[in-house]
Amino acid sequence: MQNTPVQSFITPAEATQFHEDGFLILPDALTSDEIEELRSDATRICRGDYGIDIRNYAPPPPDASEADILSRYLCIHFPHKLSEIMYNYLAHPAIVDVLTKVIGPDVKCMQSMLFIKSSGKPGQAWHQDEDFIPTRDRSLIGAWIALDDATVENGCLWIIPGSHKHGVLWPQQIQDDPRFDCTSESWGFPYKDEDAIPVEVKAGSIVFFNGYTLHRSLPNNASSGYRRTLVNHYMSAQSLLPWKHPAPTEGMAIADFRDIVMVAGNDPYAYKGTEDLSLASLRPDGSGGCETWTTGKDTKDDSQ
Repeated sequence: MQNTPVQSFITPAEATQFHEDGFLILPDALTSDEIEELRSDATRICRGDYGIDIRNYAPPPPDASEADILSRYLCIHFPHKLSEIMYNYLAHPAIVDVLTKVIGPDVKCMQSMLFIKSSGKPGQAWHQDEDFIPTRDRSLIGAWIALDDATVENGCLWIIPGSHKHGVLWPQQIQDDPRFDCTSESWGFPYKDEDAIPVEVKAGSIVFFNGYTLHRSLPNNASSGYRRTLVNHYMSAQSLLPWKHPAPTEGMAIADFRDIVMVAGNDPYAYKGTEDLSLASLRPDGSGGCETWTTGKDTKDDSQ
């Protein structure tokens, strides 16, 4: 799948600012119809309309209301494996325009995540996406699509501007802070919480951020409602992707994860073909403990 944008969404100056700040906010990237299409599809996924072959997922009762359904789940990984709608949004024209201007002409996607984050659900501790999706060229970028207004109250992103510039992956540790889900946290970096800024955006906005940029989110403390987002991850197709390689061996030097979707340009490694490796999975929110959370262990080869 490849999609050529029919209009320019950012200027060269904005692309330069992205590299300076480590993030970029694109307001009004989606229309109201597109927002509603994704919201409705999120409900269908959570209800099990596309099947229940989702790791750690338990379907809701048949008579559950939409509110009951959405409140059950924090995040579903790889929704584009379940829904053609989610798949098609991987190459939304606004995303393609931005990525080709800040990464280059050849761009591939390797992951999608659907966050529901209803009232009372936790956030994520400080982390860098490159820890979880290692690339060889530091081209990893997340595209964070807001399906609801994201506010401090309902758990918007917090970003430390410029934190990507060190080019360092800070150490990680297991954390048990009740404000956060089971994701490990980064520590030892030369910043304080007070250096972060809240990224409050309206529904339909897209937040792009570098894979080395430190970011986190806090719980949804609103009395009701959701902070629904679709987050996709991309990188240059000109680079290999040594993601989910079983072990450090000599083969690691040429390891290349091939469960990808091309969204722009050409794939220099197309001769390798592609594979269907990743399984949709439900992220534990920590309420029942984190024993079942196995970061990076969601491919078909180790699905048992």
